[in-house]
Amino acid sequence: MARVKGGPRAHARHRKVIKAAKGYYGRRKNCFRTAVQAVEKAGQYAYRDRRTKKRNFRALWIQRINAAARLHDLTYSTLMHGLKLSGIELDRKSLSEIAIHDEKGFAAIAKQAQDALAKAEKAAA
Repeated sequence: MARVKGGPRAHARHRKVIKAAKGYYGRRKNCFRTAVQAVEKAGQYAYRDRRTKKRNFRALWIQRINAAARLHDLTYSTLMHGLKLSGIELDRKSLSEIAIHDEKGFAAIAKQAQDALAKAEKAAA
């Protein structure tokens, strides 16, 4: 029986990997064996970092909210507690955007949180 090399299929597979490795440095972009390793590792990093990105953005939003809250004599945690007491349900992303783009709006939110904290403190005493 004749030997089958599978030329077109192998060439297509190689071309797909080399295309995915476009822009890589050195032999990683044009040697199939190293390109396969590089593309596979890139996929692992991409999978991992799609999850890490969510954590990083949440941390960024918290830092922004904390910085804005400190301008109004509050810390992040006291602000969030005050918001919870006052019944304001804003997620961290939108609260961060308000802190950046609408300082007066954030000041009003912070004032409501301070009032709710003061009210809760009076009730406890």
